[in-house]
Amino acid sequence: MLLRKRALLRAGLSGLAFVTLAGMAPAADRPPTIQAWSPKPVPLTPWTAPNRPLWKLAEIRAKHAGQQDWSEKLVEDRDFSASYIQMAPGGKTETRFYADSRVFWVVQDGQIRFHIQGQPDFVAGKGFLVQVPFRVPFSMETVGDKPSLRFEVRQAGATPLYPIDQTPPQTPGKHYIKVQFSGQGAYDAVNRPYLDFEKDVVGANGRGGPFVKDDKTFANVIRGHGAPPPPPTNYGHFHVDYSEFWFVLEGKVDYLLEGQKLFTAEEGDVVYAPQGRWHRASFGGTGMATRLAINPRPEGMHNYQPADGGE
Repeated sequence: MLLRKRALLRAGLSGLAFVTLAGMAPAADRPPTIQAWSPKPVPLTPWTAPNRPLWKLAEIRAKHAGQQDWSEKLVEDRDFSASYIQMAPGGKTETRFYADSRVFWVVQDGQIRFHIQGQPDFVAGKGFLVQVPFRVPFSMETVGDKPSLRFEVRQAGATPLYPIDQTPPQTPGKHYIKVQFSGQGAYDAVNRPYLDFEKDVVGANGRGGPFVKDDKTFANVIRGHGAPPPPPTNYGHFHVDYSEFWFVLEGKVDYLLEGQKLFTAEEGDVVYAPQGRWHRASFGGTGMATRLAINPRPEGMHNYQPADGGE
């Protein structure tokens, strides 16, 4: 029985290389594996509202049918707050910025004109990924004759600030006063103002890579061709000190989360794995599939099943 268990685990791990190492460095460039005792929460970390294993975009849209402007929070934990936000044609946001963290978006529908200090204005359509560094003022507006829909991710608890020529809105529990500060975040080779996913990744037959990467935010585009899911003996991995979630950019992605049955997420859906739970993502369907993996640790530890089948 032990030999059979080890054989199944090895079979699972052979599939794991395809599932979890996509987009990583070649094997020769990776450091050697190390075995250790890793803590898992008992009982397992629960899904606490609004977090849930799967948010279906179709269900969110049905909930807000007939509304031009709406917002639905999908993620709220100690690291991130993430929401779907729809804005009516002609709708505009105030000019704002965040003190110490980036904010980024995935445009899911419609068109949004972004105004970012220091950058030429641009219009982002479906599939665009857009980000703004800390302390850089920005605003946006829906252009065209249909509402825009965006998925927004920002640091948990981040409260917006406003340029001195703006009038801050009334905010419960906050009193805005005049201050002065110095220093702003900047773009670099990885953290660019935007990525046109359809043009820069799909059109180039690319496999993705990091779009946001700093000391507290990692948003990684992971793309590959659909294949049958690995066996259930392949648990994937878990993270000791943080949770992770995904936005499906393209196609179908199969997920196995500890405590849940295997399910498939589609374009626009959001999946969440709480801290300490095994989770596995694999490219589903028969075409290309892409997920945007979001977590707070660019070099975060991935705890995998040991090859010898031990626990």
